Amino acid sequence: MSTTNRRKFITTAATVAAGTVVASAMPSIIATKTMTNRYPIVHHALFWLKNPDSKEDRDKLVAGVKALGKIETIKELHVGIVASTEKRDVVDNSWGVSEVMFFADLEGQATYQNHPIHQEFIKKHSHLWEKVVVYDAIDA
Repeated sequence: MSTTNRRKFITTAATVAAGTVVASAMPSIIATKTMTNRYPIVHHALFWLKNPDSKEDRDKLVAGVKALGKIETIKELHVGIVASTEKRDVVDNSWGVSEVMFFADLEGQATYQNHPIHQEFIKKHSHLWEKVVVYDAIDA
């Protein structure tokens, strides 16, 4: 193989590889945009535990929040705990458990608020938290 043909082959192979990487990333980018458009109502709650050093209390609350996913109007649910990310002035890591829920519409979010599973969650788990802050948003 001549030097010119080898360079053309390497250039073509590199271009194809780069295109494959970009193309493989596209479905996740499209899926994220689709999810946001499909579920425009976001309910984000942050819980501060009464006993922030108790892994047992944290795990009970996490399990309780995950059980809320049985409510039919919740389209997506993410339950999290504080991540060990870079410490910056804009990062608040004083909370213990986080829930992010996506709803198709405001009626679905209202149904969640009054749903018996949600009411039972509050009754069974509210003793675990000291404070809850909720942020509700709709796509702009």
